[in-house]
Amino acid sequence: GVVDVSHDSGLVERMASPVLSAAAAILLLLSEAGGFPARAPTAEPPRCGYESCPVTQPSMLNVHMVPHTHDDVGWLKTVDQYYYGDRNEIQHAGVQYILDSVVQALQQDPRRRFIYVETAFLYRWWRQQSAETRRAVTQLISQGRLELVGGGWCMNDEATVLYSAVIDQMTLGLRFLNDTFGRCGRPRVAWHIDPFGHAREQASLFAQMGFDGFFFGRLDYQDKAQRMRSRTMEMLWRASESLVPSNADLFTGVLPNGYNPPAGFCWDQLCDDPPIRDDPALEDYNVDSVVKKFLQAARDQAALYKTNHIIMTMGSDFQYENANLWFKNLDKLIHYVNAQSQGSGVNVLYSTPSCYLQELHRANLTWPVKTDDFFPYADTPHSFWTGYFSSRPALKRYERKSNGLLQVCNQLEVLGGAASRRGPHGSGDSDTLRRAMGVAQHHDAVAGTEKQHVANDYAQRLASGWAHCEPLVSNVLSVLSGSVSPHSYCGSLNISVCPVSEDNHQFSVTVYNPMGSAVSWSVRLPVNGSLYSVTDPRGQPVDSQVVPVSNFTRAVRRDRGYAAYELVFPARVPPLGFSTYSVSLLQRSWQGPPPPQPGAPPSIQNEFVKVTFDPDTGLLSSISNLETQQTLRLSQNFYWYNASVGNSDSAQPSGAYIFRPNTSSPFPVSTRAQTFTVQTPLFQEVYQEFSPWVSQVVRLPRGGHQLELEWTVGPIPVGDGLGKEVISRFDSDINSSGLFYTDSNGREILERRRDFRPTWDLKQTEPIAGNYYPVNTRIFIKDGRSQLTVLTDRSQGGSSIKDGSLELMLHRRLLQDDFRGVGEALSEPGDYYDGLVVRGKLLVSLSPPALAADTHRPEAHRQALPPLLSLQPGKTVAGQRLEFSGLQAELPPAVQLLTLSQWDSESVLLRLEHRYQRGESVAHSHPVTVNLQKLFSTLEVEGVSEMSLAANQWKEEMTRLDWRGETDAKPLHSREGSPSGSEVTLQPMEIRTFLLRVRRR
Repeated sequence: GVVDVSHDSGLVERMASPVLSAAAAILLLLSEAGGFPARAPTAEPPRCGYESCPVTQPSMLNVHMVPHTHDDVGWLKTVDQYYYGDRNEIQHAGVQYILDSVVQALQQDPRRRFIYVETAFLYRWWRQQSAETRRAVTQLISQGRLELVGGGWCMNDEATVLYSAVIDQMTLGLRFLNDTFGRCGRPRVAWHIDPFGHAREQASLFAQMGFDGFFFGRLDYQDKAQRMRSRTMEMLWRASESLVPSNADLFTGVLPNGYNPPAGFCWDQLCDDPPIRDDPALEDYNVDSVVKKFLQAARDQAALYKTNHIIMTMGSDFQYENANLWFKNLDKLIHYVNAQSQGSGVNVLYSTPSCYLQELHRANLTWPVKTDDFFPYADTPHSFWTGYFSSRPALKRYERKSNGLLQVCNQLEVLGGAASRRGPHGSGDSDTLRRAMGVAQHHDAVAGTEKQHVANDYAQRLASGWAHCEPLVSNVLSVLSGSVSPHSYCGSLNISVCPVSEDNHQFSVTVYNPMGSAVSWSVRLPVNGSLYSVTDPRGQPVDSQVVPVSNFTRAVRRDRGYAAYELVFPARVPPLGFSTYSVSLLQRSWQGPPPPQPGAPPSIQNEFVKVTFDPDTGLLSSISNLETQQTLRLSQNFYWYNASVGNSDSAQPSGAYIFRPNTSSPFPVSTRAQTFTVQTPLFQEVYQEFSPWVSQVVRLPRGGHQLELEWTVGPIPVGDGLGKEVISRFDSDINSSGLFYTDSNGREILERRRDFRPTWDLKQTEPIAGNYYPVNTRIFIKDGRSQLTVLTDRSQGGSSIKDGSLELMLHRRLLQDDFRGVGEALSEPGDYYDGLVVRGKLLVSLSPPALAADTHRPEAHRQALPPLLSLQPGKTVAGQRLEFSGLQAELPPAVQLLTLSQWDSESVLLRLEHRYQRGESVAHSHPVTVNLQKLFSTLEVEGVSEMSLAANQWKEEMTRLDWRGETDAKPLHSREGSPSGSEVTLQPMEIRTFLLRVRRR
């Protein structure tokens, strides 16, 4: 049922109701146009998008000139410094002036065009514009003369991001464009001209968001040379092994000059190429030579591409602050080249990426099919951009943690309703953190390739975002529980600091679980008493244990806290809900719990896992899966690569971007560990100290299916003048045959082969760095019998340099800049200015390959969306609700609740995903059906509409250009989604996005 009604607001939306028959429909009258994809109006539509493209000449070479600016959302300066044009002594760049100048220049000539990409800047600028300027910009967009491209809050990184954060930042940016400019504000083309390598999952997400094509600037120099020779610079990227083609197919083009103009044709104030001097009466007339040089550049480029259309990016970083310089010379270039086009056969025009894409589509060719990804990226033989996979590990962890906090904040805003944003704990919002996370996805933010003061700014923004979420979360917990006493969210639990648990004899701990399934979680809190009683929501006693705060933690904590002990107890929490546990001090004795015992035992084990230790070295020596009765010889140790400072082969040093060790053999931090052991009924821990700056806790919790390795590295000593890149390496007897496996942005798994690339004959010049790949959540090796899987808690670089071996880079401290523009050595000062200390966790499991996904898929989601702990001093109050679930029942094991967030006053955005790949799990790689009517315990679903992945189009109206791959027998068409009733079926790896109209029960 579809109802279209014209209305002054421009939008009257309908949502198919799951309760009514398909023929019936609910009319949704919106108080404001905000937040809904525009349906095509009946009046004369504006001529934007493909309809607005200029006429081309079929019998000529058409050169599509695309004026553009590349505006980093923070890099050498902070995002706001870039916006205002502040701190120009660092870099001359001011985005507000770029937008001012471009809008003015576009109005002077209707033929001129420009594209804009980074919505974070457009949003800042738009809020400050007059009604008159806003009208002018809206008109330029509706005529296709100012084209919005990409449209995310930022141009996100691809190697160090999690898929959910990419979806969120794209949704945020595209929604602003949709709310502000309507249909003409929807970008048709994705544009990642600067990220340093490209992930397959990113292409899959772009395809599911409805993009018709994708252009990027950087790929490996060997890959590019081969593609130029074979004229395969443009291709069809088949970006999923699980989704039915063409759901994840994306036409992809490699731009010819990165994202710069051809040599000699940069007319920005930041460039020094000569202008076009076209008055014969004046000196240095150069029109003929400029035209000749341009025609040569166009023909050279055309020889590398398949059609009679080529694209030229006329702009670069922060250009067009004085747009007149560019446009005046481009106007002249177009005029003089076209004046002799009959003889030259070349036609030059102002164009946009979508107009170029439309011409490629009209050519009706078949395109080569790409099925792997574009990692790792090298721009010269000794310059592999694989260092940033691990750079700034604390910021990478904080960004990952903030992503989990944002999901909690979003969910609770929905569960709490209007009371969430204003209540007993003050005013709160989720927008601040959402925007901070949007900025943090930028390819110089979470990537770790920014200056130190900018990294500090990204972290401060995330902290401010959580500070805005905190009162919201407290308000909702108060509404749902009935207790208004203040909540405390201890942000420094990783160094055992939490005043509420340290200072109070009685307190309660509310554990909120953002997952769609119940979760068991080990709660660990700093305390000063030696014996406590813990009771669950039903008043039943819970096993708990008090152990001393380790010397490792005391050394990291320094003077930030003084708790002597840690209280540990297991919590069980329902889906999308909370459980509140009550804690009371029983005794504060002088002797306290026993200290750790020196040495490591021969083995530790729980119900599922057993590990052994080498008595001579204190290192791990084996791991066993007790359920499948498998044992694997396994050792683990810490090593460091000595960072190159350049040598006779190449002057390239290791830096924030580039990983370049100066030998292929890393140095062990130590060949043996000093060990101590803590064994309790709840967990067993072996402490390993390798040096004053490297330590680890090997932990087996009761009921755990994975071995936990909690590592602490830093401050990395550099007094010897050697930069160091620290790895954790696992060596086993798995016969891995040169293969290893890494995830793509937390979703599908890609097979990697040492010293090999699937699409060209690799000449390997860096045997370590050239085999490093991004690891966002997991890496594994396997043979016929065993799979060794390691899960990470942040993005890291990883590899398998020898068969049976896996390594992950944990921390880097370098003494030289790597000549890629950041102009600083990567040497993070830390809180005490003596070098950064980083702490993290790896989860290790052994299983038969056929069963491995059944463990690592849910566990990776659990790590990405951990429970939130909230502490309240004192006793719980009478009548307080101690347990709550927002779901009527757990979701099926294969289904993950990806997004639940408030969209407007009446509707919420819901995303459900199938967490398994096709063929990956015997038990779970099958279609699963969920009933949306029976999903929520406190919300009545009154209407459902399915959306594109980024929620800026109705699914039923989403049409994309069809492309033919060379391997396709006939055009492939995707399976239509099941109609949006209340029964929703998910295929393996599918994400489905819904706008739900809800009413509180």
